[in-house]
Order: sequence, then structure tokens, then C-alpha cells
Amino acid sequence: MRSAAKPFQCLPLLLAGGAERFALTAADIALICASHGGTPEHTQRAADLLARGGFRVSDLLCGSHWPLDAKAAEALRQAGETPTPLHNNCSGKHAGMLLACRLLGLPAADYVAAGHPLQTRILGMVAEFCGLPPAAIGQALDGCSVPTYHMPLAAAALGYAALADPRAAGLAPDVAAAVDVVVRGMTGEPAMVAGPGRFTTRLMSATGGRVLGKEGAEGFYSLAVRGPVALGVAVKIADGGERCRDGVVLDVLRQLGSLAGAELADLADLHVPALHNHRGLKVGEVRPEVDLEEV
Repeated sequence: MRSAAKPFQCLPLLLAGGAERFALTAADIALICASHGGTPEHTQRAADLLARGGFRVSDLLCGSHWPLDAKAAEALRQAGETPTPLHNNCSGKHAGMLLACRLLGLPAADYVAAGHPLQTRILGMVAEFCGLPPAAIGQALDGCSVPTYHMPLAAAALGYAALADPRAAGLAPDVAAAVDVVVRGMTGEPAMVAGPGRFTTRLMSATGGRVLGKEGAEGFYSLAVRGPVALGVAVKIADGGERCRDGVVLDVLRQLGSLAGAELADLADLHVPALHNHRGLKVGEVRPEVDLEEV
């Protein structure tokens, strides 16, 4: 699942009363669940989250990489600076994990370890949402050093269906209320979840937050569609390529009737993206060919 697990990874913090203790806003929640672009807006908010828990940038164990946002990366280079852990697209998630440790009285020194009490809680949460026993969920080391989860696509889709309608999923009232906070944060502040021009931000903006989307990696994407009939969707591009991922996701939503015509039109350049040569001439396009089967 990679970064698509972030909405679940945020829940222990909220269930412990973190929103009240640290005065978390919708934008804060969105950043904790984000794969952000490393813009100044993102990094400043991540730094602010750390400060609220009495942490420093050096406490982040996510590592550093250049901002995913091209303008932010170029601005760093022009200033002669190098990235810090704040620029890591997962810095918000890691800041949230540190806040959870502070609130729960757990050690913060190695909060990313699979055997850490916080990670054990998170695994239990993922298992509950995805309808699997914890032992059935494979674990590996993610790019940002926390555990990542391996499971059937149907299980990941079930987890996102629970995000779309936690009460229909039979979740406890406190868990359902925490899910509401996560969903409101992500859909209410989509720019914090990804960034300018990014697919996830544009999808949630175009649909007014009715569709919650979150990328993983290697061609993985998951969706929680709210409405009269709540849907959870998980998509994996088999070869891990991402050139076609966004178009496939949009075509699945189109075929499910989960996108209005105006919404699909607003995202048309992502549904069937054009290909241009080195002179800027259009030479083709990437078309999704998706066949949904009833089972």
C-alpha cells in the first residue's frame, strides 16, 4: 500500500485525543496523511507540527530527498540549499507519529521500527479496516523507513470503503468519528495532501471532496467514494509504471458512474494525457483501456 496507508496511520493519534491536545486543523490532518510536494507551505506546517510536540527536525527518521514539486526543488537549488527531512514527502506522517508517541507516552527514539508499540497499533488498525488478521498482512520497509503493508487488492479496497462510510462498515463510534476527521481534513485541504498540479489534489478538488484519493507507489492508487452507495477502490498497475495510472483511475471512476461529466471534463488532460515531442508538437496520447467485470 505504501503511502496509501497514511489515513490509517493517522488514526492512533486522533483516537488518543491528538486533535484536541495539539490543536490540529484540517490542514494539519491533511499534511499528516500527505505525500506532499515539499513546498514552503508543506515544510513550514511540518515544522510547526514538530514544534507543538517539542520535537526537532533531527527527530524525523524519514530521511531527505529533493521536493517532489519542481518549483520548490529549483528554488532550493537556486538558494544553494540542500533538502532536509522536512522536504521528504512523508514528513507530515512522521511528525504525526512523533506527536502520537508524545501523547501516548511511547518512546520516540525508534518510532519507525516494526516492533514499536505505535507501529503495532497501526498494524492493528490497518487489519481492522481491511478485514484481515494482522498476521496475514505482509510487512516490508517503506522508502521513508516505516513498515509498509502487502495485502490483496480486495482487502485494500475494503479498507477504503470503510473510509467512505465508517458506520456502514461497523466501526466503533470513536473510530468512525476519527475517520470523519481524517476524511474532512484530506478532502477539505487537498493542496496539503499532494500539491499544485498533482493528480490527488486535482481529483479531490474537482469532485468537491466527494472522492478521496491517495497514491501509494509503483502504480498503486486507492479511492474512497462517498455518496448514497459508498465505494472503496484499489488499483495496481502490474508493471509498477505510473504513466497510465491516473488515466486508469479516472476511467474506473467514469465506468462506475462516480464522476459527473463536468468533473471528468475538468480532469480530461489527466484522463487522456497528450504526448509531445521535443518541439512541443502533439504526437499522441495515453488512452486507458479498462474492462470492468462483474463478479
